[in-house]
Amino acid sequence: MRALWLNAWFSPRCFWAMTMCAAIIALGSISAVTLWLGALLLLGLLLLICVDFAIGPTRDQIVIKRLETGHLSLRVDAHLRYNVRNESNRWCRVGLLEAPIARLEVLDDEVSAAIPPRSSLDVQRGVLPRSRGRAELGAVYLWFENAFGLIRRRERFDLSEVIRIYPDLSLVQRYGKLHARNRLIDAGLRKMRLTGVGTELESLREWSDGDQFRAINWKASARRGKLIVTHYDVERSQNVMLLLDCGRLMSSRIDEQRKLDYAITAALSVATVAELANDKIGFVAFANQIISAGAPRSGKSGLSAAAQQLYELEPRFEESDYARAFLYVRSHMQKRSLIVLFTDMFDPVSAATILLEIGVLVRRHLVLCVLMNDTAIETALSAAPHQPRDVYRAAVAAGLAEERRSARAILTRAGVRVIDVPAPKLTVALIDAYLEIKQRGLL
Repeated sequence: MRALWLNAWFSPRCFWAMTMCAAIIALGSISAVTLWLGALLLLGLLLLICVDFAIGPTRDQIVIKRLETGHLSLRVDAHLRYNVRNESNRWCRVGLLEAPIARLEVLDDEVSAAIPPRSSLDVQRGVLPRSRGRAELGAVYLWFENAFGLIRRRERFDLSEVIRIYPDLSLVQRYGKLHARNRLIDAGLRKMRLTGVGTELESLREWSDGDQFRAINWKASARRGKLIVTHYDVERSQNVMLLLDCGRLMSSRIDEQRKLDYAITAALSVATVAELANDKIGFVAFANQIISAGAPRSGKSGLSAAAQQLYELEPRFEESDYARAFLYVRSHMQKRSLIVLFTDMFDPVSAATILLEIGVLVRRHLVLCVLMNDTAIETALSAAPHQPRDVYRAAVAAGLAEERRSARAILTRAGVRVIDVPAPKLTVALIDAYLEIKQRGLL
């Protein structure tokens, strides 16, 4: 479409009307009446266009503002919301387009709506966050027209704003209702009772069916002449330290997401559960140097601090310095803590490198190493070969799988607990491991 006056444009309806007038005039060779009819219709159309342009609405009569978006979650459908107000005395129809947004995929090409006179209307556009971090929302392009619909004005409104895209933590709620008091997980994940298992004495009571044999308190039973069992309370206010490797190996992708994305989602999910257990949450993000760190803190403040610092971490294309990270933890963590290390390794050599440095932590802390295996390896191993290349692919996959098993074995023998599951199952596996550690009182 060509511009008519400045920001005023012919609408599709206007072009259709012009086309019809031109067609009638073209038929004027058949009849003079047809020629005059076409000319009169075209003249009338031009008059209506002038009237349309004169009565508006104008830019000053259209007010748009961006409504609060809140934070978005990675790969979870969301909406950008706007309020558009028509200050004119006539009905108007508006259409909205947004400038391209890094990190967001816009699902709706254009949103349009009719607004009554002196009224406002909320409109929204569907978006899908594609990556974590800060996303800058820029200008909004709005077109509007009156009831004639012949002239369409287009205006640019600067609605700059920065929004935050966090990892998707819905899995914590999706697998069960979380309770801050009597229980952590009511259904879905492994249940964790806050009484019955632990090391802090809570109460004595008479034996009942289902109690564990090891829970019998023989001294109390002898005094009372009947079986008495001891109930322990799960320890609270323990430290959970999240160590995130942000080096080169964590930049590889599994199912369109980077390994670091999976790690951060799992880290913040287990931090959410730890906060419900009144444990203290700390974190260290590192690559060749310490990128970000936070001392263990309890309550919502600890969880919030971790979320604010970790949500926009990006992998760095450099080798990670494990010695520096472990030394930092050792110098700042005197109390026995659960150290959760999110990293990646391919072979026994890389595992041995970590093992050389992690020994300083295993002697004092409980270390849990979190790895993500690629389902492509299992797929290659299980697929029936049809061509020579399939055989080669399976052989390579078998070698990688064996090296990975050897690497896990090296860490396990050194006293490091290891989680190695497909990336999409990482969050559930990590929360499950955390609850088991709390149940068994391993800290």
